[in-house]
Amino acid sequence: MKLRFIFNPHSGRNLRRPWLAPAILDFIRTLSLDATLVTTTGPGHATELAREALATGCDRVIAVGGDGTMNEVAQALLDADAALGLVPCGSGNGLALHLGLPLGTRRALELATHPLTRAAAIDTGVVNGRPFFNAMGFGFDADVSRRFNQLTRRGLPAYLRTGLKAFLERQTETVILRGGGHSAAVAVLLVAIANSDQYGNNARIAPGARVDDGLLDLVAVRPVNLLSVLPLLARLFAGRFHTSPGAIRLRDAGFVIERSASGLIHTDGETHETGATLMVSVRPRSLRLLVPAHARVTAPDDAVAPRGFQLHLP
Repeated sequence: MKLRFIFNPHSGRNLRRPWLAPAILDFIRTLSLDATLVTTTGPGHATELAREALATGCDRVIAVGGDGTMNEVAQALLDADAALGLVPCGSGNGLALHLGLPLGTRRALELATHPLTRAAAIDTGVVNGRPFFNAMGFGFDADVSRRFNQLTRRGLPAYLRTGLKAFLERQTETVILRGGGHSAAVAVLLVAIANSDQYGNNARIAPGARVDDGLLDLVAVRPVNLLSVLPLLARLFAGRFHTSPGAIRLRDAGFVIERSASGLIHTDGETHETGATLMVSVRPRSLRLLVPAHARVTAPDDAVAPRGFQLHLP
């Protein structure tokens, strides 16, 4: 079994862990793995390195970084026989937490390299041609992602501080949401479309979402004031966000969202400019991902997520 580790030295915690790359090399030597480690040098490089890994016959490509690194590596592995492994090192690690992947380095390395580790098939979301595997969004959460990505020190406290500053400077917009046989013009603070149930750090934006059901979960939040934001945050971390009075929930295989102008979106925490119309779709079970035995993926046919979440305008 041939392995390739793709290490992003600038992901989340990696900036403060200069020992990590040498530790991976020592792990490879100790177990006599047929593996190599390569390091990214900038945005987009991980995708290029993953394509090179496929070209050289690697069976597993292991992303050592956060959700952004995962996204870049996974793009190259779509519909490929090779499986993606994750050593989560980001600030949020949303997909890893959703799947119950180990966050400790040693256990994550063991899971990603053990020959009997299960490869599950998960869905891919696509927005205007850009893949995402955990979540995408625009509005407030894209603005937070933009600000957060400019920080040199990250983590949950930094994320909350950044979020508060962005909230105090927030802007709202009216968009048209189309999906699930519904169409509505809604004033929103943010719109998120999730493949997993969370952003990261167990902030569950879409409780009950699954990565293998062939569906995406849209969550829109109406404009809120400072007094109502704390209860909203409490529900976010308690897994009850969808019960918020200002939340709109829709589950479907695709959405069309019309904004008044082009602007910023994020895909798995990385920000991009794109057009006013967002075309969002799902590619069912298009990525093979290494998961622990207890991960709730590859459900039987009769365990498809319920379609009871219809567009609800409180």
